[in-house]
Amino acid sequence: MLELRDVIFRYPGLVMRFNFHMERGSFTAIIGPSGGGKSTLLSLIAGFETPQSGTISIAGRDVTHEPPSQRPLSMIFQDNNLFAHLDIFTNVALGVSPSLKLDEAQRQAVTDAIMKVGLAGKEKRKPGELSGGERQRAAIARVLVRDRPLLLLDEPFTALGPALRQDMLELLKSLHDERGLTTLMVTHHPEDASTAASHVAFLADGEIKAYRKTKNMFRAKNMPGLAAYLGNTPRSP
Repeated sequence: MLELRDVIFRYPGLVMRFNFHMERGSFTAIIGPSGGGKSTLLSLIAGFETPQSGTISIAGRDVTHEPPSQRPLSMIFQDNNLFAHLDIFTNVALGVSPSLKLDEAQRQAVTDAIMKVGLAGKEKRKPGELSGGERQRAAIARVLVRDRPLLLLDEPFTALGPALRQDMLELLKSLHDERGLTTLMVTHHPEDASTAASHVAFLADGEIKAYRKTKNMFRAKNMPGLAAYLGNTPRSP
């Protein structure tokens, strides 16, 4: 479904190299220390950054030089990327048509998506009138109406408290399963991976150091970098 082959991207003082393959329908959490390249990896896949070399393919199609709008994916950011001056129905409808010229079937799809994420009755509210969790629900509803096979999430629930973050992860996982999505989520919370992800990628120093099934990753004993990140290294007496 998603493949990065010999992708190189350079920042001052850091060369990032990515070779990575995700199967269709998998849910991968990306963990690792800050500054290692997690958000940059998502930006490369989404098309906000262009690699110096290598190829990025989605569903067998080379999208390395395609603009973000042409790639078969959706992305949710930490700040949910809603337009503050538009109501929730309109924010979600933008996922169907940027011109907002919707036919009856499209309007019904927007209504159904809003209901699916638990925001029925709040269609006319502005983002500022909703809680943080509700705003992220609206962002997820917009993903549903876009109906793209690949979903990228960049620390989407970091600002939420533990209980609400758990609720959002369970909602995301249920929609991932129901829609048959392929999902790639950056998180600073390893417990998020345990809740929702089938696989975990450990990324540090601009490279994916390991990519394994979630339970196998957290049982690994042979990765000092991962142990240090998770706080599992023995302390000096």
